[in-house]
Amino acid sequence: MHAHELTREQARRIIVRAQLLEADRPGDVVEVAEQLGAIKIDPTAVIAPSEQAIPWSRIGWGYEPGQLPKAVEDDRQLFEYAGSFHPASMLPAMRVRMRERTLRESTAAWLEANAAFRADLLSRLRDDGPLLAADIPDTAAVPAGNDSGWYSDNQVPRMLDLLERLGEVAVVGRVGRLRRWDVADRARGPEPDLDADEAAAILDDRRLQAAGLARQKSSWSAVGMAGEPAVVEGSTWKWRVDPRALDGVDDDRGGRVALLNPYDGMLFDRPRLVEAFDFTYKLEQFVPKAQRVYGYFAHPILCGDRFIGLLDAALDKPKENLVVTAVHELVPWESEEREAVEAEIRDLADWLGAGLRGLD
Repeated sequence: MHAHELTREQARRIIVRAQLLEADRPGDVVEVAEQLGAIKIDPTAVIAPSEQAIPWSRIGWGYEPGQLPKAVEDDRQLFEYAGSFHPASMLPAMRVRMRERTLRESTAAWLEANAAFRADLLSRLRDDGPLLAADIPDTAAVPAGNDSGWYSDNQVPRMLDLLERLGEVAVVGRVGRLRRWDVADRARGPEPDLDADEAAAILDDRRLQAAGLARQKSSWSAVGMAGEPAVVEGSTWKWRVDPRALDGVDDDRGGRVALLNPYDGMLFDRPRLVEAFDFTYKLEQFVPKAQRVYGYFAHPILCGDRFIGLLDAALDKPKENLVVTAVHELVPWESEEREAVEAEIRDLADWLGAGLRGLD
C-alpha cells in the first residue's frame, strides 16, 4: 500500500485531534474514554487527580467530577482495570488479553505457593462480595518480596492486583480512593467469543485511534501494524496513521490552550513528542528538588499544535487557592497566547472551586 504523505503540520493536527484537544470539545466523559481508550488513575493530586484532570482538559466547563463514578458504577459505560478507566466497548478484547497473559516465573511460583490463599480470596468474594481489600483476611502461606516498597506486608492487595490482571477479579467501584472488588464472572459477565488474534487486532486499532498517528511497531504506542502506512515531512520514521483521522486533515477547526496533567496519555509517547512536536518532556516528580528546572509536577501547556510552556502550580492544602509558582515559556509568547494561557488557568481555578494566587 502506498504510504500517505503528511506535512508536519498535518501530523500534529492528526495527533491533537485524536486526543480531543482541538477547539471542538467532546460532550462528556464517556465520549472522552471512547476516543482515548484509557483515562489514567493516579492519586498524585498536586492540582487534581489525573482521572479528573484528563476529562476536564478535553471537556472544560461541561465536565463535573461526578460524571466519572456515575459512568463506572451506575451506567457501566466505563470500567476500571490496572490503573485506568476504559470504555465498555473495549472490555471483550481486553478480557481475552487478560486470559492470555503470561506470568513471570517468580510471580507464577508465588501464585502456586499461595494456591490456598488464592482460593480463599476468590471464595470470599464470591460469597460476600463486593468487598474492600481490608475486608479480606490475609491467609498467604508465602509472602512476596517488596523491594519496590509499593505494597505493605499485607498480601491481599498484591493478590487482588495480580488476579485482576489475570481477569479473575474486577474493580466494581470505589469508596473514596479505596477499590471495591468482586469476582470477574459476576462483574463482567460471560467470557467473550474472541480469539487472541482478533482481540489483539481490536486493541491495536483502538490504540491507533487514540494516537491518530504513531511510529510503526513502537513499544510506546503499541499500535503494531494497525491502520495504514504514512511518512511525515522531515522524519525518517515509519508511521502508521488511522485512516479515519485523514478525513478533513486540512480543515483547520481552530486551536486552543490545554493544560495537560503529567499522566495524560498525550504525553506518554515521549519519542513521538520529540519527533512530531520538537518537545522534550521530563516529569521532575522524582528529581531532587535542587535539580528541578520546571517544578515537581509541571503541567505542559499545549497551544494549538505546539507545546509552548509548562505550568508549575499546586492546590494548597486547605484547597482554597490554586497557587501558581511559575509559568515557564519554552518559546517567546505572543500577547494573544499569554491571554489564552492565563484564561485557561483561571478556568482551572474556577473548576476547582478555588481562588487563584500568583498569576500576575
